[in-house]
Amino acid sequence: MEVTDYELFEVPPRWLFLRLETSDGTVGWGEPVVEGRAHTVRAAVEELLEGYLLGEDPLRIEDHWQTLYRGGFYRGGPVLMSAIAGIDQALWDIKGKHFDAPVYELLGGRARDRVRVYQWVGGDRPADVGEAAREKVEAGFTALKMNATPEMERVDSPAKVREAEERLAEVREEVGDEVDVGVDFHGRVAKSMAKRLAAALEPYEPMFVEEPVLPEHNDALPEIAAHTTTPIATGERMYSRWDFKQVLEDGTVDVIQPDLSHAGGITEVKKIASMAEAYDVALAPHCPLGPLALAACVQVDACTPNALIQEQSLDIHYNETSDVLDYLADPSVFEYDEGYVELPDGPGLGVEIDESVVRERAGDVNWHNPVWRHDDGSVAEW
Repeated sequence: MEVTDYELFEVPPRWLFLRLETSDGTVGWGEPVVEGRAHTVRAAVEELLEGYLLGEDPLRIEDHWQTLYRGGFYRGGPVLMSAIAGIDQALWDIKGKHFDAPVYELLGGRARDRVRVYQWVGGDRPADVGEAAREKVEAGFTALKMNATPEMERVDSPAKVREAEERLAEVREEVGDEVDVGVDFHGRVAKSMAKRLAAALEPYEPMFVEEPVLPEHNDALPEIAAHTTTPIATGERMYSRWDFKQVLEDGTVDVIQPDLSHAGGITEVKKIASMAEAYDVALAPHCPLGPLALAACVQVDACTPNALIQEQSLDIHYNETSDVLDYLADPSVFEYDEGYVELPDGPGLGVEIDESVVRERAGDVNWHNPVWRHDDGSVAEW
C-alpha cells in the first residue's frame, strides 16, 4: 500500500481539510490549518506531500513524522507544524481503517470511557455571559469557558479589571459552584495587568486562567503564578514538545493546551501529553476548529491518563456560516450528554466525512481574524 493522491478543501467558516488516498482505495482525512493562514498552510502541505509522502507506505507514521519534521533544515513554527499535523491525522485515519480499529486502540487503548467537554460563552468581546452560561448549563454542559476581557492596555484602569471581575461574578451567580468556568486571557493582557487580573478573579474560583500572557513571555508565568492559586493553562500557540520543555520544567503551568491541528498532530501531542504527565500537568487540547481536529483530539484524550477536558467549537462565535456537525455523515458521533462525549468506536478518527457537502462548500474562504486597535490607534492584541 502506498499514498497515491491527495486533495485539499478550504471550507467555511475557516477550516482546511486534507483528503489522502492510498493504492488500495483507503481514504484518510486531516485538518491542517492555521486560522487566517489557510493559503499558506495549504502550500506547505502540498510541498511536503509532493516532495516526500506520495508513493510512500502510509503505515510508517513515526518515520514519516520524523522525515517531515527533521528533513528540513528550518523546522517548527505554526505553518510547518500545522501542515505536518493535518498529514499526521490523515495517516492515523488510514492506519485505523487499515486495522479496523479506532486510533486510541492503536495507541494503547482506552484510559477512560468518555471525554468531558466545555462550551464557549460570551464571544470575542465578552458580553451577556450570565444568560449564555445559564442556557448552556441547562443544555447539559458542566464546564464553560469565556474570554476575560476585550483589548487591554499594557497598564489599564481599575475599571477594566472590575468589569472582568463582574462578568465572572455574573456567571458564577448564574451557574453556581458545581460548574467549572475557564477564563481565557487570550494573550491580550500584558504581564503587568495579568498579575492584577488573576488576583481579582481568584475569589470566583476559575477552572483555570488561560494564556495569561503571550507564549513569547512564558518566562513571566512564575511571577504571575505567585499572585494566584488559580490553575494556569497555556499552549495553544506552542507547536512541539521542545516548545513545552521550559514551562514544564518551571512548574508553574497546571494545564497544557496543545492544538492537534497545530502541534504536529496525534503523534506529537501524545508525546507532549506524556511529558506533561511526568510533571503532574493535565492535558486539555485546544480545538476551536472543525470535526477532524476534534476527532483527533478525542482519540488522544481517550488514551491519555492526564487528559482533563476537551475544547470543542459547536456554536462558537467563529462558526457563523458553518458548524462542526455540518460536514459529518453521522453527526451523532459528537452528541454531548451531561457534558461528556462518548468515545467513537469507528475505525481511524472515528468520524465519516460527508464528502458531497465538503465539495459543495469548498472554495476560497479567506477568513482572517480582526485587527484591534487601542484608542490611540496602536495595534492591540486580539
